[in-house]
Amino acid sequence: MTGFPYAYGGPPLRGRMRATAEDFVVDEELGFNADGSGEHAWLHIEKRNANTEWVARQLALAVGVAPMAVGFSGLKDRHALTRQTFSVHLPGRADPDWQALEIEGVRILSASRHSRKLKRGAHRGNRFRIRLCELHGDREAAQQRIEQIARSGVPNYFGEQRFGRNGENLRSAHALFAGARLGRSQRGFALSAARSQLFNLLLARRVEQGTWDQALDGEVWMLAGTHSIFGPQALDDDVRARLLRHDIDPTGPLWGSGALRSVAEVAAIEHAVALAEKSLAEGLAAHDLRQERRSLRLHASGFNHEWMDDGSLVLGFSLPSGSFATALVREICATAG
Repeated sequence: MTGFPYAYGGPPLRGRMRATAEDFVVDEELGFNADGSGEHAWLHIEKRNANTEWVARQLALAVGVAPMAVGFSGLKDRHALTRQTFSVHLPGRADPDWQALEIEGVRILSASRHSRKLKRGAHRGNRFRIRLCELHGDREAAQQRIEQIARSGVPNYFGEQRFGRNGENLRSAHALFAGARLGRSQRGFALSAARSQLFNLLLARRVEQGTWDQALDGEVWMLAGTHSIFGPQALDDDVRARLLRHDIDPTGPLWGSGALRSVAEVAAIEHAVALAEKSLAEGLAAHDLRQERRSLRLHASGFNHEWMDDGSLVLGFSLPSGSFATALVREICATAG
């Protein structure tokens, strides 16, 4: 998100994030429970400064199964304290002594059984507790900004972690579209980065125009808190009222082949962004990806904050799956670390 425009004129604070893992705590919210029986062991795991895919590989090694036998719903931040669920396929096998497993930075909190593997994207969202420290800036303005975000949300940018270290996933996408051969995993990361970059550029255009949370002619809408979309349809008082009460949100394209669903003014903006990034747009369309939509506006639920005696600021909020806490934090505080 570096270099992309802010919704509210830039952050009123500067400070540090992730001074320790405990400063960035993530709790996955599945939205459902294991059913208690079946071939898959479901493990609720706490990990500290550990990559999700690395933990999955270590679990596979520890219990002697193939890496594909281990499932998880979402990739969680490495430089953080995170709690999430993994599944391990153990057909015809009893549970090992999970507490005896020794994986650096990992603690198994509980175990149950389920009839199915945990699939990617199955979780409802994530709960965050983020501590910002070494703060400088206007505290009164920050308080007003927090209240504004709680009311109105923030632009739903993809976070920098989507693009890999120093943007390596996006560079891989350009190489892929130029004819390079990539492994399956690297190819997936590259395509995701390319889609995310095009979406961020479109969202940045709407932020610059002041229309990221407004209704334009030709808009495609998403029901808040879901992935259900509808439209375009004629703008009327009902649509505008639903937008104001955050029942619906405008969307932008996750690029692929096929026609845009948007029309009129919205489609013109989206085509202009795609034309400016022609290699990415054409590359995505050529790699078996279909047009999809993503909300332009991100809402936090259960949003709270606390100013600590040491001058730090602690933020607590839940976000739907696929969204990034850094998209919210950046509107309050410019951070290092």
